[in-house]
Amino acid sequence: MADDRIDQYRHEDKQRKNNPPVGLVSPETDQDGGPTRYEFDPHLDPQLIWSGKKRTEDLEIPTVSLHTHERIDPQTILEKVRKEPQGPQQISLFESVEEDLPLRQAIDFYEHEHGWSNRLIAGDSLLVMNSLLQKEGLADSIQMVYFDPPYGIDYGSNFQPFVGDRSVPHEDDEYLTREPEMVQAYRDTWELGIHSYLTYLRERLRLVRELLPESGGIFFQIGVENMHFVRCILDEIFGPENHMATIIIMKQQRSKKETFDQENDFILWYAKDKEEAKFRPLYREKDEEQIEQQFTKIELPDRSVVSRKKYLKEHDKIPEGARLFHPQSIFSRSGSESTSQPYEWEGETYEPSSGYYWSTNQEGLERLDEQDRLFVSKRGSTLRRKVYLDERRYERLTNVWEDSAPGGFNSERIYVVQTASKVVERCINAATEPGDIVFDPTCGSGTTAFAAERLGRRWITCDTSRVAVNLAKQRLLTATYGYYKLANPKKGVTGDFEYEIYEELNLRHLTTDEEPEGQPLYDKPIEDKSKGADRWLSIEAAFPLWSN
Repeated sequence: MADDRIDQYRHEDKQRKNNPPVGLVSPETDQDGGPTRYEFDPHLDPQLIWSGKKRTEDLEIPTVSLHTHERIDPQTILEKVRKEPQGPQQISLFESVEEDLPLRQAIDFYEHEHGWSNRLIAGDSLLVMNSLLQKEGLADSIQMVYFDPPYGIDYGSNFQPFVGDRSVPHEDDEYLTREPEMVQAYRDTWELGIHSYLTYLRERLRLVRELLPESGGIFFQIGVENMHFVRCILDEIFGPENHMATIIIMKQQRSKKETFDQENDFILWYAKDKEEAKFRPLYREKDEEQIEQQFTKIELPDRSVVSRKKYLKEHDKIPEGARLFHPQSIFSRSGSESTSQPYEWEGETYEPSSGYYWSTNQEGLERLDEQDRLFVSKRGSTLRRKVYLDERRYERLTNVWEDSAPGGFNSERIYVVQTASKVVERCINAATEPGDIVFDPTCGSGTTAFAAERLGRRWITCDTSRVAVNLAKQRLLTATYGYYKLANPKKGVTGDFEYEIYEELNLRHLTTDEEPEGQPLYDKPIEDKSKGADRWLSIEAAFPLWSN
C-alpha cells in the first residue's frame, strides 16, 4: 500500500493558551477584561507632533477574547476518511484529535496550555495585539513583525472588494458595497487625514514593541510619500539607535512627467535592542548582467587568457573546462613597509600605485604566483589577481534589492497592495530561525503567513476585512509547501534545516593556510526528497468577541 501520509511541521515543544471555541462562548463563560493602559515615555528625543497626538499619550485598549471558529488539521481529516463508515458521518474541520481538551478544561479559557497552531484572525490589529498580550501572555514572544500598512489614506491603499479586480478608484463608495460596515469605519479611522493615519500607526507600533523579545525586530514597509513621518515614529517608539537598516525594494515604474520616476518603496527595519538582535547574513546569486560586466576574461583549458567579449564574437559558447574570471586589484590604502616593496614577476617589476600598498606581503604574492593567480592585461600594466566566477557565484546581500520588482521575482499579484513573497521571505530568513513566531497585523492576501509557513516559522496574522481574510485562507489552503531536511531531527523544526553551503575563497585563504568557512545559504534549505507528497499546514481561524 502506498504511503499517503500527510507531513506537517509540528512545533511539539511549543504551546499557547487555549482559546475559547465559538460554540462554548457566552457572556458569562468568557467576559471581557477591563481596558489596558499603555503609557508613552514623555522623556524622549525630539519627535514628530501632529493633531490629536497629545490626546493619546495614555493609550487605553479594550481587552477582548479571540474565539476559535475553525481549526484545519489535514491529518485529522485524513484519519476520518480512512475509518470504516459507521452510519452517517460528517467530517469536521473544527476538531483535532491531538488538541481537544476535556470539557472541564476547554471551558476554562486561557488557563491551560495546548499545542501550537498558526492563527488567521479576523479583527482590528490593535484589539488583537492587546488580546495576545493580556490574555495569551505573548509579551516578549514574537520574534518578528512584518507591518505593511496602507501607504496612505485613500481607498486604493486599503480595500479590494473583488479578488479578480485590482482596480480601486479613490473616494468611490460603490467599491465598498460588499462590506458596507467598512465605509463608516474607514471614514472614522481617517477623519483627520494624515493626522489620523499617524495616530493609527503610533498606537499599533507601541503594542508591537511589547510583543517583541530583546532579539526581535519589526520590518515596516512604506512608500516614499509618508516614509519620513514613519521613520520619526519608529525612532520615537524603538529609539534611533535601534535602526538596523533601510531596505530599498523595487516596484513597477510610475511615469510622472513633472519629476523623476519613483521606482522604489522602503522597508524600515528596527530592532527592540540592536545589540541583542538576531541576524543571519543572506547571499544573492549574481545575475547574468553582473557576470557579463564583472567577469570579462576567460582562462581557456590550456591556461591562456582571452577577452570574453572578443572570444564570443568568434565562437558560439565558452568551451568546457574554461573558467571566467575577474582581474581584481591587489592594492590597499593601508599597509606597512613589508607591503610596499616592489615585486618581480615574469621579468617585470611591479609596485603599488602612489598612496597604496599591496593587499598582502611578499610571501602572499609568491603564493598567488604559485597558484597561477597573478595576471596583467598587457606587459608592464598593473599587477592583479584572478577571481574566478565559480568561487564568487554569490555576493552578500546589501540593503538595495534591485531584483525585488514584480518582474524580478516573477510574482503575479492577486491583491492590489500585495508584496512579492520573496521580499518577505528575505526578511524572515534574516531575522528569525525555524520555529520562531512571525506576526503580520495587516494580513492582506496572506503573503507573510504564506512565506512563514513555507520556511517553517510559526505565524499569526489578522485583518479587519473579510475579503482579505478569505483571500488569505484560500491562498494558504491551496498552496503546496516543500518539506526540508531537518538539521537535528530530534529537535524537529526548532533544530533548524540543512542548507546549501557556499564557500567563498578570498585573498586571505589564498595567501595563508586558513581554510574558507562554509556559509549557509539560508534561502536555500535542502528539500527532503524522501517525502512522497507536498507538505500540508494546520491553521486556526479566530474572531474576536466584538465582531460577533
